[in-house]
Amino acid sequence: MARMMRSKKDNSILEEGKRSVLQVIFSRTMLIMLLIVLQFAYIIARMYAYAGHLPILLGGELLIVAAMMMFILNSKENPAIKLSWCFLVGIFPIFGSVVYLVVRYDLGYRVQQRRITESEAQSRRNLSVQDEVMEELAQTDMQTYHVASYLRQQAGSSVSNNTKVTYFPIGEKQFEEMVKQLEAAEKYIFLEYFMISHGKMWNTILKILARKAKEGVDVRLLYDGSCSVYLLPYSYPKRIEKLGIQCRMFSPPIPFLSTHYNNRDHRKILVVDGKVAFTGGVNLCDEYINIDSPCGHWKDVGIMLEGDAVHDFTVMFMQMWVATERKPISEVAFPDMTQYLPEKVHDKKSADGAMEGNRGYVIPYGDSPVDNENVGEMVYIDILNQAKKYVYIMTPYLILDNEMLTAIMFAAKRGVDVRIILPHIPDKKYAFVLAQANYTDLLAAGVKVYEYTPGFVHAKVFVSDAERAVVGTVNLDYRSLYWHYECSAYLYQVPAIKDIVADYLNTQEKCEQVTHETIRKIGRFSKIVAYLLKLVAPLM
Repeated sequence: MARMMRSKKDNSILEEGKRSVLQVIFSRTMLIMLLIVLQFAYIIARMYAYAGHLPILLGGELLIVAAMMMFILNSKENPAIKLSWCFLVGIFPIFGSVVYLVVRYDLGYRVQQRRITESEAQSRRNLSVQDEVMEELAQTDMQTYHVASYLRQQAGSSVSNNTKVTYFPIGEKQFEEMVKQLEAAEKYIFLEYFMISHGKMWNTILKILARKAKEGVDVRLLYDGSCSVYLLPYSYPKRIEKLGIQCRMFSPPIPFLSTHYNNRDHRKILVVDGKVAFTGGVNLCDEYINIDSPCGHWKDVGIMLEGDAVHDFTVMFMQMWVATERKPISEVAFPDMTQYLPEKVHDKKSADGAMEGNRGYVIPYGDSPVDNENVGEMVYIDILNQAKKYVYIMTPYLILDNEMLTAIMFAAKRGVDVRIILPHIPDKKYAFVLAQANYTDLLAAGVKVYEYTPGFVHAKVFVSDAERAVVGTVNLDYRSLYWHYECSAYLYQVPAIKDIVADYLNTQEKCEQVTHETIRKIGRFSKIVAYLLKLVAPLM
């Protein structure tokens, strides 16, 4: 018995060792280190072998760098991203040029782009137009009507006035309700998550999924491929399928050659029977329900929708599910989504009427890196620009581009009470350093910044004037705003907004306000690191 236990322990250690090796091989760091080594090897070889021709070589390099910079500056990318690429190419011509060209012309990304674009186009016929709701919204509030119109055009979103919203101020509460809804599933369960790891949370959910699959429920799981590097075995989908669960990994990473790992599926979606949908910051890992505590107390939030808006999240899930088909996209037909509608929604003449607690409007929306439209950022900026009294923000990261920084500071300068809650104990030190680099400008503009002293804030929340809010997966960093697939729900005059405001103020009481004295205490080394990181922050 003891020998068997030692054997299991040894296998576990071996498995962890293998996972660590894979983590290094698949990482961006390995690729960057290799290219930097090649860059310096080239410089040394050039100095020794071509000493007599250095002026010609240097002139040639300058021409290459100038050509690359002209090419980059004429691209359609964000100016901050262009600047970072130009800096990289200027300092490391070989390294910077190779990385830029590989990222820009990556075949895997282009295949992914075509699949997602086609899937989204096919899915739009499954979203209800609801012109009567739009007309009602136009009579109620023209500003929100314009936001709804923008999301309808750019993200294919529909607006609902028949959706109940429940707000969860902590991951444990959301997990409790998720289990309850999973147990009640009769027809289907769709899950799409960025991170999954073994522990109480995922093991509890997995047991329910396996039992429901045996009962004939259509259970589908989609998770991001980065999990295969850090958290789960590469063959995990095959293991899950043995339980009767359909399982797919989005964009599995390939050592060195994979650049579309930049476009991760950062969404968190759970849909049960088309009746309820969950979204927010909570992944299926134990730290999100404070069983593990890598960064102190983990503050996260989420929402549950009941009603018409659930259908949009069902369609969003199916968009990514169809895009992960191995068949050519031309051979993949987007399913008729009416089969996933609950009866009371499918029957438009149902006498069910409005749900209890039905007030306000809900607009679910997704954000995709393949459409050259930064939907998540535009929605945030619109809230900042239209706010009259206040905008309260919770975000784990504050790596801002010029547009977002300007919008935040402009709102504060025109008298809006802008507050931002950030972690005090970061999960990524470089991100914390970059967030601190914005403190001086924010405070000078009148923005109030708070750090959550018990630990880490992973919530993604904007709430303004007690009448509009966004809860979802979009962080205030370049990866969320530009590179990742995201999802959120825009809420207007929804009763749950008062719960969001109350939770924000309660969370603020546990925070330490950042002052000019706080900034003075930041070490000189951290400030220097921040200045350097800002040059490449858009690429991180």
